[in-house]
Amino acid sequence: MTELGLLSGLFAQGPVAAQTSEVALLQAMLDVEVALMRALAKAGIAPAQAAIEVAQVADASTFDVGAIGRGTADKGTPVPAMLSALRSRLSTDAAAHLHQGATSQDIVDSALMLVAHRALAPLLEELSAAADACAQLADRHRSTLAPGRTLLQQALPLTFGIKAATWLSGLDGSYAELADVRAHVLAVQLAGAVGTLASLGDRGLEVMAAVADELGLAEPALGWHTVRLRPTRLSAALGSALGVMGKVARDVVLLAQTEVAEAAEGGGEGHGGSSTMPHKRNAVGAVAVIACAQRAPGLVATIMASMVQEHERAAGAWQAEWEPLLELLRLAGSAATTLRELVEGLDVDAERMRANLGATGELVMSESVAAALSESIGRPAAQELVANAAARSVQEGRSFRAALADVPEVESTLGADGLDAALDPRGYLGVADQLIERALAEHARLRERG
Repeated sequence: MTELGLLSGLFAQGPVAAQTSEVALLQAMLDVEVALMRALAKAGIAPAQAAIEVAQVADASTFDVGAIGRGTADKGTPVPAMLSALRSRLSTDAAAHLHQGATSQDIVDSALMLVAHRALAPLLEELSAAADACAQLADRHRSTLAPGRTLLQQALPLTFGIKAATWLSGLDGSYAELADVRAHVLAVQLAGAVGTLASLGDRGLEVMAAVADELGLAEPALGWHTVRLRPTRLSAALGSALGVMGKVARDVVLLAQTEVAEAAEGGGEGHGGSSTMPHKRNAVGAVAVIACAQRAPGLVATIMASMVQEHERAAGAWQAEWEPLLELLRLAGSAATTLRELVEGLDVDAERMRANLGATGELVMSESVAAALSESIGRPAAQELVANAAARSVQEGRSFRAALADVPEVESTLGADGLDAALDPRGYLGVADQLIERALAEHARLRERG
């Protein structure tokens, strides 16, 4: 875990945090300047020695981040103060060519895209590992009966395997979306003062292509200074991924409730302990993931609200994007690391799941009974008959089976054996196993594509 502060364990867990720090952003800005100088040298606009000089001194750890930050207040972006510090380390000739053809927004936008590109690599690895763990759970628990719940009430039987496969499907979808953003959406920004690259004459497109190649970012058709689809798509993909991870974590919190106790976080002695109640085993990993996810909508909204920008350069909206983008990357990375650890160590209590499935005294099988009866007496009549039997079961404190057995239509159409079959949750799982297989197959295809 990167030491970012007192709350790092919740919001800056894992390898992504180091890629989103202020030092990492400064390093990305310096790397953009290095790439630009190399591109200028390749185009014959700047001497090759200038590119060598810039690369030799562009180490963010040797710069005063605080001083550059104070310069941000004076100039509106951190670029002028960074350039001043960088030029002081260069020869006169190299300093004269530094930043040629670029505007401050080119450097910051490109740097943020570069930070995202770097941060998404470990984030995707963590998300992939979490999905792999869900795939293992889905396969292992294909036949583990559990209650399916709607509106927090028991609804119909399912298997824990299909629940895990649903988690898997969501994580795989998030992985694919973020991978696509990393490959195609994260683009270099080099357009000059008003988007024409006028200061580079007829070499502008050549230089832009070379900078994109140097940084490993996509090359856009033209600048996107005030058309903010790229940061918005990035933020939306991160927000969606956080939402999916939060859903998985929410399920774990609910499954870990004392009254439910169908699953619990691993983690060993002391994990999830309370400061005052020694008996507690809190789902702290799931809580951390949910906390990260809860913060995402507001951050994404800030990015989307910043899309309405003026002419060729925004007055405030662009600047408002910087911290939310970094925070979304940090939160998504932290959530992915924590979720991976959570799912890999999840303790599943199959016996408890089966016991909870019987908590309603077979009422959970009412739809199955109605479906069996409808073949003979029609769906409306079957629904009414079963609903009345269920009500009597609750009111009279009798088993659902006993209440149904008293109904002549049940005896005449199903008989004892047919009623037993209709009340057996193993016979009312639909195509759950096939759906699990589909999710696992799609997961395998996604891994093959990389």
